[in-house]
Amino acid sequence: LLLPSRHTHIGSLTMAPLLHRNGRQGARSLIFGVFGVAVAMFLIANYGTTPLSASVRGKVGSKSYRCRNARNALLTPGATSTESLEKKIIQYKKYCEDVHKTVRRPTRTVKVGPVNIGSEHPIAVQTMTTTNTHDVQASVDQCMQVADAGADIVRLTVQGKKEANACMEIKDQLLKRGYDIPLVADIHFAPAVAMQVADAFDKIRINPGNFYDGRKKFDELIYDEKSYAEELENIEEVFTPLVEKCKRLGRAMRIGTNHGSLSARTLCFYGDTPQGMVESAMEFARICRKNDYHNFVFSMKASNPLVMVQAYRLLAHEMYENNWDYPLHLGVTEAGEGEDGRMKSAIGIGALLADGLGDTIRVSLTEDPHLEIEPCKTLAGLAEARYERKVDKTPKWKEELRDWQSYQRRETDLPEQREGDDLDFRGLLHRDGSVLSIVDAEALSNPDQLYSDLGCQFILGLPFKDIATSDSILLTSVPDKDNEEAQRTLKRLQEGNVGVLVRAETLKESPVENSVMVAKLSDVSEDGSVELIGGAKRLALELDCLETDEELEKLSKMSIKPEMILLNPKDEDVSRVHASRRIFQTLEASGSRVPIVHYFRTDGEDSAEKLVLRVGSDTGGLLVDGLGDGVVIGQDWNKSPKVAESKFDLNYLRTTSFGLLQGCRMRSTKTEFVSCPSCGRTLFDLQETTQAIAERTGHLPGVAIAIMGCIVNGPGEMADADFGYVGGAPGKVDLYVGKEMVKKGIPNAEACDALVDLIKEHGRWVDPKDVSEDAAKEDVVSA
Repeated sequence: LLLPSRHTHIGSLTMAPLLHRNGRQGARSLIFGVFGVAVAMFLIANYGTTPLSASVRGKVGSKSYRCRNARNALLTPGATSTESLEKKIIQYKKYCEDVHKTVRRPTRTVKVGPVNIGSEHPIAVQTMTTTNTHDVQASVDQCMQVADAGADIVRLTVQGKKEANACMEIKDQLLKRGYDIPLVADIHFAPAVAMQVADAFDKIRINPGNFYDGRKKFDELIYDEKSYAEELENIEEVFTPLVEKCKRLGRAMRIGTNHGSLSARTLCFYGDTPQGMVESAMEFARICRKNDYHNFVFSMKASNPLVMVQAYRLLAHEMYENNWDYPLHLGVTEAGEGEDGRMKSAIGIGALLADGLGDTIRVSLTEDPHLEIEPCKTLAGLAEARYERKVDKTPKWKEELRDWQSYQRRETDLPEQREGDDLDFRGLLHRDGSVLSIVDAEALSNPDQLYSDLGCQFILGLPFKDIATSDSILLTSVPDKDNEEAQRTLKRLQEGNVGVLVRAETLKESPVENSVMVAKLSDVSEDGSVELIGGAKRLALELDCLETDEELEKLSKMSIKPEMILLNPKDEDVSRVHASRRIFQTLEASGSRVPIVHYFRTDGEDSAEKLVLRVGSDTGGLLVDGLGDGVVIGQDWNKSPKVAESKFDLNYLRTTSFGLLQGCRMRSTKTEFVSCPSCGRTLFDLQETTQAIAERTGHLPGVAIAIMGCIVNGPGEMADADFGYVGGAPGKVDLYVGKEMVKKGIPNAEACDALVDLIKEHGRWVDPKDVSEDAAKEDVVSA
């Protein structure tokens, strides 16, 4: 049985590569395959398992090709099915130094002017100018601004010869003013321009998808083995002169793959996949290595954090397999603006940094470049703190079940209705991801404000759930029985299908009818028995990730099945990501399908931006692996009964929670925007345009709109978008549906209206005033 080579789908295991369309060859291959398995079984029985090498044949669509450089052929004993074999193989596929704690991946030092990138150096912070590079003064001023803000490296777009001519003057002026910040040339489509600018700048960024292939037309081209190899030879001929020049001048290079701009050849063989992204970069890296040039880094950027994380992990695995140690530049491309842009960046970058991957980072925002620096510093600081952690109190364990190569949410059982229930408990959790909010007794005395903060809508004056209403609340304290206002508010929330969770110790003193009792494992007896008290009709558990294996065994014995588990790591000497993975593995091994909600505490946070980056990094780093069914963000309810003490209001924490779920591609509650951060190629005011489009279309949950300043990554990066707004020429905009251009050359002043009309034409438009009414009607029916 062969692990997938670079021409088979990631994670797939099949005997199909042994077969060929030619029957005689197929029979011969099958005979040799069976014979090989028999020999392998003999070797395993006598000598155990050892990595082998192989060359296999496979198919893509109707084409036949030979898988070159097949690696990782591995025979695994004891597998009873393909699924169990895959799980056994996962543990052999290394993608980071340690899956149980954060250990930085050892990488070589790449010199970019005076800045060193690699594991022996601090994580380097980068950004990119938005000026026209031909405008020397404006470019120099912006480079100085970002350097003063703390950027280690700055990139400028160099799309043509006039921009390349300006680069030498930009470099000279910066040096005269005492700024030696390294400059990076961003190159697309233009090998000749790359050769020219290498004389001036410290580093060249090339995009493997368009360095040789040119502008994307997204035609479905067919490549056979011969044409594939011929194109690789052509790439080598065009790319080698740049490699030789960078080597001679001591320039650095970034081989930067973008998910949205893979070449036709790559798309033909691999599709729009992380594996295609990796192989696209590896082809260029092999040319560098062939010429003994090693002063380069890799990047695998995508606007979808899940795709981005998979691609980087797969690239790291490939480098481990090849014994390569090149640094990684991390970034989520076209992340957008504001909190959403920061959240998506934190999810992707933070997840990788938690695994010890990444040597330089950029947070790409549709904002001024200097505003990207502080988020970068925060994420780098979180990573450095993980590296420096001296004590880890996480109980010892061995990871065996997590599949880091693909995204699949853990299968769970949602709450069900039972005979005799007075209320509908099915609304405790949401199938696409749940948001829970922390509420105290005092807030119940101000119902109008509370309903608004929870995102409720009203029908006949009563609160009901809308599309972005908190699914349940964690009640830190219970109002007095004689507080009629607060008691009425609590009852109306329950009748509106909002679940109410209360700690067991609180229910002992102050019962709440039809509540969910939250217990700790210490409240559960050794035989698994537990008693509901204080009017509770359902059970939930709260874990702190320090539970021993013996304590966790109670979960499989419990007399009452919990509706959910709140995962609330309390000790600062516990890595949330790794300790939580242990809990998920324990539950999976026991066959438990209890949903898990991540509890992220805001204690000690003093900045909204830092809060978003931390929750995206820590909690998003688990959700990208499908580990988790929801989130609660707020004060630690075990310490602070008064939520009024929180520095963040309830409404903000709720919307941030929904932003996290949407960024992890779980629950969509608003329009998804994919917008590029702007650069010298941008053909309109990107910030102003993005804001205008968001104001007109931001109320369309489930609709994704891509806003691109130019064609470089436009249609390709819109792979996940329903509609696209792309700069096609100065003052003109082209509109897309998916990757297909449907309207061309629309004047900027008319383009936003044309986009709205296009959305309406495709039946995806809802008038803003109707959104809440429709959602409320649906909730009335479900309630």
